[in-house]
Amino acid sequence: MNKPRFLTSFLCLMALMSVDAQTPAVPRLVVNILVDQLRTDYLEAFAPLYGEDGLKRLLAEARYYTDASTAFRKPDRASAAASLATGTVPYDNGITGLTWLSRKTLQPVFCVDDARFSGIKTQERTSPANMLTSSLSDELELATGGKSLVYSICPERDMAVLLAGHNADGAFWLNDLTGAWSGTSYYGDCPGWVSVYERANTLSSRIRKMQWTPLYQGAVSSFHYFHSASEEQTKIFKHKFEGERRYRELKTSPLVNEEVNHLVEQCLASTAIGRDYVPDMLNIGYYAGNYNHAGASERPAEMQDAYARLDRSLAKLIASVEKYVGAGNTLFVLSSTGYSDSETAAIDYAAHRIPAGTFDMNKAAMLLNMYLGAVFGQEQYVEATRDAQIFLNHRIIEQKNLRFADVLARCEEFLVQMSGVREVYTTLRLKTGNWEKGLDRVRNSWNATTCGDIIVDVHPGWKIATQQSTEITNGGEPYCSYPLFFFAPGIGASRLTAPVSTTVIAPTVARCLRIRAPNGSADAPIILQ
Repeated sequence: MNKPRFLTSFLCLMALMSVDAQTPAVPRLVVNILVDQLRTDYLEAFAPLYGEDGLKRLLAEARYYTDASTAFRKPDRASAAASLATGTVPYDNGITGLTWLSRKTLQPVFCVDDARFSGIKTQERTSPANMLTSSLSDELELATGGKSLVYSICPERDMAVLLAGHNADGAFWLNDLTGAWSGTSYYGDCPGWVSVYERANTLSSRIRKMQWTPLYQGAVSSFHYFHSASEEQTKIFKHKFEGERRYRELKTSPLVNEEVNHLVEQCLASTAIGRDYVPDMLNIGYYAGNYNHAGASERPAEMQDAYARLDRSLAKLIASVEKYVGAGNTLFVLSSTGYSDSETAAIDYAAHRIPAGTFDMNKAAMLLNMYLGAVFGQEQYVEATRDAQIFLNHRIIEQKNLRFADVLARCEEFLVQMSGVREVYTTLRLKTGNWEKGLDRVRNSWNATTCGDIIVDVHPGWKIATQQSTEITNGGEPYCSYPLFFFAPGIGASRLTAPVSTTVIAPTVARCLRIRAPNGSADAPIILQ
C-alpha cells in the first residue's frame, strides 16, 4: 500500500539529484586577471618560450577567445578596466579615459581622484566615485550581504580602484614615488596583512639590486618575429631601476608582475578568501606592454621576454591559488585592456610617401571661434580644447539666446571642410544618430559629463597637435585582436575565433556566481558549460 508513495518519493529524489548534477557549482573564488596590452598575436607567436603551467596551460585547457575587443573606440588602461568591471561602456559608466577635462575648472582630472578620502602610504586621494554604474564586485557584495571578500591588487592606481568597484574590502597599487603598496581610506583601514608584507618586503630596499635580463638569453638573438628588429636591438639587454623614475620604469617591465604575485600570495595565505562557500573575488592587474612604453620595433627583445616572464608569473599565480583555494574551486578569467602602445604609437607616414598630415587643434579652435563670431557676434565661443575634443562656452551661448543645436550645426559645417578632417561628431549627433553605421563605437566612447561638445576625427595617417601634446596617436583605428580566457572545472577547452566584446565578461561571470549582472550591463552572458 505504501509502494506508490515510496516510488513517487524515490523518483522525486532522483529528479532533484539529476537537476543538481546538471547545475554547475558556484566557484568559491573568482580570479579576475586584467593584463595591460596583452595581444593575441604576440601571445601565440611567443608560445615556444612558455612552460607547461601558465599560458600554455590556458591555451590547452581553457575556453579561449582569440578576437576579443572593446565595444568603444580608443580604449586605455582606465576605460578598459571600468568596462570590464561594469560590463558596459564609457557612455554609461563615465570612465572615458585616464584623464579628462573638468567643465567647471577646465583643468585635467584623473579618473579616480577624490579629495574626500585620504591615501594610505600615498599622498594620492582616491575613490571610484566617478564610475557611475555598479561593478561585478559590487553586485557580489550586494548578493551576499557584504560577506564576500573582494580585493584588488594591481600595479596602477586607476586599474586597482576601478576593478575593485564601490564596495570592495581593499584596492592596492604600487606608489610611483616610494614603491610602497598604497591604498585609500575609501575602503577603510589598511588590512594587517598588507602592513605585515610591507614591513618584511619593502620594494624600496630591493629595487636597487633588481635588474631585468632575458629569461632565455639564447632565444633573444635567434627569435625574429619582428621584421624591423636590427642586430643591435636583438642583443642581450640589461635594465636596472635607478633614479627618480625607478618605480615607474619597473612598472613598465614584466618584473612588476612578480611584485603583484608577492602581495597576492600574502593575501591568500593571510585571509579567508576562497575558503568557504560564500564566493569571493580577487582582481589582479598585470603588465604586458613594452619597456618604458616603447614600440615593439624599438625594443623587440624586451617585448619577447615580457611574454616569457608573463607566462612564468601566471603559472606561479595559478599554483598559489590552487594551493590555498583548491584546483576545483576557482574560476580564472584573463583578459586584456584592448590597446597596445605598438598600435597607438605615432608613425611618420609622410616619410614613406603615405598620405599624412598634422591637424592643429589650437589653430582649428581659433578659426572656429572667428567663424562663430562672424555668424553670431563676437564672443569667446570656444572655451577649451583637449586631445581631439572642443569644449564650447555654454554660458555665452545661453546669454545670447542661441539654440545650441544651431551652434553645433555651424561648427560641424565649418570643421568638416578643414584639411585632414574625416568626420565631426557633435553631442547632438552622438545622442540621436543611432541609425548611422559605425557611430555606436564613437558614441560608446563618449560621455556627456567628461567629454567635449565636438569630436574631430582625422583621416588615417594624420596626427593631431594640441596644447597638451605635440603629437597624439595617428587617426584611424587599425584592428588588433586581444585574448579572453575562462578557465575552471567544467568549462571545456576550446579555441574560438568569432569576435566577442569584453562587455560580456561581467554578465558571464555574474551568471557563474548566480548573481545579478552590473546595473549598466546589457549584454547576454556567454554560456560556459
